Amino acid sequence: MNTRSVDPSRASAPRLSLIGAPTDIGAAHRGASMGPEALRVAGLVEALRARGLEVVDRGNLAGPVNPWQPPREGYRHLPEVVQWSRAVAAAVDAELGQGRLPVLLGGDHSLAIGSIGAVARHCRAQGRALRVLWLDAHADFNTHTITPSGNLHGMPVACLCGLGPEALTALTGPAPALRADEIRQIGIRSVDRGEKGLVHEAGLAIYDMRYVDEVGMKRVMEEALEGMDAGTHLHVSFDVDFLDPGIAPGVGTTVPGGPDYREAQLVMEMIADSGRLASLDIMELNPAFDDHNRTARLAVDLVESLFGKSTLMRRSR
Repeated sequence: MNTRSVDPSRASAPRLSLIGAPTDIGAAHRGASMGPEALRVAGLVEALRARGLEVVDRGNLAGPVNPWQPPREGYRHLPEVVQWSRAVAAAVDAELGQGRLPVLLGGDHSLAIGSIGAVARHCRAQGRALRVLWLDAHADFNTHTITPSGNLHGMPVACLCGLGPEALTALTGPAPALRADEIRQIGIRSVDRGEKGLVHEAGLAIYDMRYVDEVGMKRVMEEALEGMDAGTHLHVSFDVDFLDPGIAPGVGTTVPGGPDYREAQLVMEMIADSGRLASLDIMELNPAFDDHNRTARLAVDLVESLFGKSTLMRRSR
């Protein structure tokens, strides 16, 4: 019989705090602002509580409305993105300070500047190692000089690594908030031409879909999770467009060729098996492009797996 391998040093069940960030301020399309409510409607709170977890829904953060303006000096809505990022960082920091596991419900992926920035600051203060898994179709490593759109949801990884406007790169402390060797990007299959050079220059560890096809998702996840120990804080930033649009149409930037349901479940289960998950983003869900909340329900299903639900008959040891 298959047994589920669980790290014996795994901490007791985490106490979860859901934080809604209803904005599409950094995105190319309207609609991601409805993502937090779509996840709630799909039963996220109830599903996690059914797993025996303590879950508190903190409601939604407030921030500026989307002015839907063209780029200025290479950025769309930079002041508004800064305000939202500060609000997110403060909320995530407060939950970490209480020993809780923050779950950010996005909203577009520019919000990760605030969430991961706060997590990185917390890890430095606690003397803990940080590992970030960036599950996404996109590398999100654009800058204002190479971006084809000016949309800041295409720049959060670059900003976290110190490339971008100071208002974002130093949002939570001295830049860079994140070292390139602290992040693993999985599922990548859309990188802009100018972005590729920066990605290689920075030395990011990218497990693109060709590599997934060549070696399989199991090996990809083994490599991405390698080297963590009891002192490691694992943050997962889950952009729903990580998934193949055939199973997850409810995103603003679909890219064919992503992980299928079984691969996605394996990703989540292997993260759960590591016992290190300590903070989470669920980003870019866009109900305006969805089919009867189908993508939100799938996201809830996968998040359940992050917290221990298994698709197989397994026995913990």
